[in-house]
Amino acid sequence: MDIPSKYDPQKAENHWYDYWMQHDFFSSTPDEREPYTIVIPPPNVTGVLHMGHMLNNTIQDVLVRRARLMGKNACWVPGMDHASIATEAKVVAKLKSQGIDKADLSREEFLKHAWDWTDEYGGVILDQLKKLGASCDWKRTKFTMDDDMYKSVIKVFVDLFNKGLIYRGYRMVNWDPEAQTTLSDEEVIYEEKQGLLYYLSYPIEGSDERVTIATTRPETILGDTAICINPNDERYRHLKGKKAIVPISGRIIPIIEDEYVDIEFGTGCLKITPAHDVNDKALGEKHELETIDIFNADATLNSFGLHYEGKDRFVVRKEITKELEEKGFLVKKENYVNKVGTSERTKAVIEPRLSDQWFLKMEDLVKPAIKAVLETEEVKFFPKKFENTYRHWMENIRDWNISRQLWWGQQIPAYYFGDGQEDFVVAETVEDALKLAKEKSGNANLTVDDLKQDEDALDTWFSSWLWPISVFNGILEPENEEVNYYYPTNDLVTGPDIIFFWVARMIISGYEYRDERPFQNVYFTGLVRDKQRRKMSKSLGNSPDALKLIEDYGADGVRVGLLLSSAAGNDLMFDEDLCQQGKNFANKIWNGFRLLKGWEIADLPQPEASRLGIEWYRAKFNKTLLEIEDHFSKYRISDALMAIYKLVWDDYSSWLLEIIKPDYQKPIDKTTYEAVIDLFEQNLKLLHPFMPFLTEEVWQHITERKPQEALVVAPWPKVEKVDEALIESFETAAEVVSGVRNIRKEKNIPMKESLELLVLNEGGLAKTWDVVIGKLTNVSEVSYVDATVDGALSFRVKNNEYFVPMSGAIDVEAEIKKIEEELKYTKGFLLSVQKKLSNERFVNNAPEKVIAIERQKQADAEAKIETLEKSLASLG
Repeated sequence: MDIPSKYDPQKAENHWYDYWMQHDFFSSTPDEREPYTIVIPPPNVTGVLHMGHMLNNTIQDVLVRRARLMGKNACWVPGMDHASIATEAKVVAKLKSQGIDKADLSREEFLKHAWDWTDEYGGVILDQLKKLGASCDWKRTKFTMDDDMYKSVIKVFVDLFNKGLIYRGYRMVNWDPEAQTTLSDEEVIYEEKQGLLYYLSYPIEGSDERVTIATTRPETILGDTAICINPNDERYRHLKGKKAIVPISGRIIPIIEDEYVDIEFGTGCLKITPAHDVNDKALGEKHELETIDIFNADATLNSFGLHYEGKDRFVVRKEITKELEEKGFLVKKENYVNKVGTSERTKAVIEPRLSDQWFLKMEDLVKPAIKAVLETEEVKFFPKKFENTYRHWMENIRDWNISRQLWWGQQIPAYYFGDGQEDFVVAETVEDALKLAKEKSGNANLTVDDLKQDEDALDTWFSSWLWPISVFNGILEPENEEVNYYYPTNDLVTGPDIIFFWVARMIISGYEYRDERPFQNVYFTGLVRDKQRRKMSKSLGNSPDALKLIEDYGADGVRVGLLLSSAAGNDLMFDEDLCQQGKNFANKIWNGFRLLKGWEIADLPQPEASRLGIEWYRAKFNKTLLEIEDHFSKYRISDALMAIYKLVWDDYSSWLLEIIKPDYQKPIDKTTYEAVIDLFEQNLKLLHPFMPFLTEEVWQHITERKPQEALVVAPWPKVEKVDEALIESFETAAEVVSGVRNIRKEKNIPMKESLELLVLNEGGLAKTWDVVIGKLTNVSEVSYVDATVDGALSFRVKNNEYFVPMSGAIDVEAEIKKIEEELKYTKGFLLSVQKKLSNERFVNNAPEKVIAIERQKQADAEAKIETLEKSLASLG
C-alpha cells in the first residue's frame, strides 16, 4: 500500500468516520455480552460546541471506545435538552426581530415557531460532536420533547401528584423578570455586589418624631405594610402600638414588635414589605399584615408604584432616592456590599415574588439518594471530594419549584373546571381529566370545552432528571428489554456545576422509578480555563473556536491536548500548545510507521540485540498496560493517556525502533519485523480510544483488513506477566547508553567514529545488554577491567564505572581545565548542603521528607566528586 509522506487529519477523519457509520460500529442492541452504557449529558438544543463540551465528550468517547475494544456491548446514547428558558428566549428574540410580539400569539402559534426554530438550529452540536470523533449510537438520538419523552414526564407528574408529593402553593419564588418565569433555588447565582445602604426616616403619626430604617432597596417602600422593632430594644419601647407614615405614599402603617429584628444591624428598625422579601412575608403572615405587590412581571412598577408606574425598578431606585432627598426623608447613604441573586440563564437580578406555583416535596424522596452516595457507595463520585457538596445540598434540600411561566416545554397536566382554588384535576390526557372532573365536581354535564389546562410548563430539569430511564422508554414500559439490559448505566461524565440540577435528581428519580441507581460512577470534569486561570467565555473572548481547533490540529491533536491539560474534578488550564503537542505526537507515530514500512524484509537470522529489545519492550508494554488499567479504574484518564504517551514516544520510538533498526541500506530480518509490527498494533489499540482517527488510518495501512478486522472493534490487549528484572536491567543499560552519548556530544565525536568502552564492574552487572549498548553507541567492544583506566573519560551508573579511552581524540589540557571547574563547583555545592545539614535548628524543624532530599543531594555530590577526581587522575 502506498503510504503518504504526511498524515492528513481532515482526509482521515472524514473517511474513517463515514466508514465506521457505514458498517454500524457504533450501534448497540441487547445481546449476550456485558453491556457498557453511557447517556450523554444532553446539551441544549440551542447549543454549539464549546471547550467544555469538547472535554466532556472526549472523556466519554475514550471510555466508550475502550469498552468496545474490551468486547463489551458499548452503547452511548446521544440527545438534546429542549432548554425551556434559553430556547424560548431565542424564539422570542427572533419573533421580535420580525416585528412579532409573543403576547399577540396563541400557545399553538408560538409552539409552531419554537418547533420551526428547533428544526432549523437544533442539533447543530450533535453534528459537531461527530467532527470530534464521538462514537454515539446516533440511531438512538433522543430529544426531551420527543413524544415518548414528553409522555414519560407527564406520567411521572401524575404519579407523583397521586402520591401526594406534588402540590400547588402560593409561595414566594425566585422570579426572573427578563425570562418572566420562576426559577428553582439552584438556578439562582448569588454574587457579591457593591451597592448602597439608604437610611430613610418615617414620620410617626400624630407627633413630630421620626424613626429611621436602613434599606438597600428604597423603591420597595411603596409596598411597605409595617415597621418592626425588637420588643427588647429600649430605644424604641415608646413606639409600641403607634403608627408610622410611609414617605411619598403617605400610607399609614402599624409599628409591630418581633424578636426577629437584629438590634445590632442598621438602626434596629425594619421596614416590612411582605410581597418582596421572603423573611418579610413570614413576618407578614405571623402578624396578619397586608401584602402589596408593587411590581409587574417585567419588574416595572405597577399602579401601587404611584407616579413611577411603568418605570423599571433600577430607574425608580435612582429617581425615588432623589425625591426622598428633596422631601427630607433621606438621612444618609453608605457604601454597602451585599449578595445579589441573579438568574443563571439571563443574568437578570432576581425578584422575590409571591405566586401560585407547583412544588415537589423532596424531604422523603432524597433519602435513598443520600444513602446511595454517602453510605453504601452504590454510586461513586470521582473525585470523592464532591460528596461533601452533594451532602450539603441534599441534607438542606427544599421543595422543588417545578412550574415555569413558559410555553416551550411539557405543559403541566392540571385541568381547571371551576373558579375555586381546588377546582382542578391532574391526568395524563384530557379524556382522563374529564372523567375525574365529573367525579370531583359531581357535574355529569361537563365537557372537554369546560376544562382549561394549566398554562405553565414544567422546569426543564423535570424532564432531564428521568434521562437515563426515559431514553430506554423505562417510564412508559418499565419492563421492556432495553431498559432491563442497559439500565443502570455505567458511567456519567459531567461538570460539578450541575451536581444539584441534574446528578442528584437523576439519582432521586432512579430510586423512585427503578428502585435502583441510575449509574455506577460519576466522573466530574473541571471547568476549562485559559492560561490566566480565567473561565472561558464568549464575553471575555478567551474561548477558542472548537471547530477551528479541530481544523488546525486535527481531532486527535485536540483530544490529546485537552486530556493532557485535564485532571478529574480540577479546573484545567487550556493551552493551545498542548494541541500542537497532540498533533506532533500524531506525526511521530505516523513517521515511525513509515520508517517501519520502508525497510526491506529478508529471511535472516535474528540479531541478539533485536531479540533482547523486543523481549524488553513486551515487558515494558505489559507493565504500562497494568498502570493504564489502574488509572482507568480510578478515572485518572489524563494519567492513562500520559502513560501511553511515554510508552509510545520514549520506549517504542526512542528505544525499541533504534535497537531493531537495520544498518544503513540493509534489510531487517523477518522475525524481528513481524514481532515489531505486532507490538506496534498493540500500541495502536491502547491509543485508539484517545486518537481514534490516526490509529485507524495507520491500522488499515499496515495490511488489508476486512470491516470486522477494523481497529474500532479489535480486541483490547490482555495483561501478561511482567518481567520486572528485565525492565530494571534495561534501565541500567539505557543509562550507560546515555553516558556514552553525552561524552560524544560534549567532545563532538561523530557517531560514525567507533569508540571503546571499558567497565569496572563492581555491581555485578549482567553482560546481557552489551550487544544493545554497542549497537546504540557505536562501541566496537565492551571490555571488563579490574582497575581504573588512565587517559580516559569516565562516568558512573549505579556501582559500576565506565571508561571511554580518549587517546588523541581530545584536547587533554582543555578537558582537565573543564573537569577542575566542575569539581570546584560541585565541592562548593556539597559544602552548602553540609552546612544546612549541620544546622541543628534546620534538622529539628524541617519535615523528614525535606531532610531526606538534602541527604540525597549530599550523597550524589560526594559520588560525583569521586568520579571527577578519578577522571582528573586518569588524564593527569
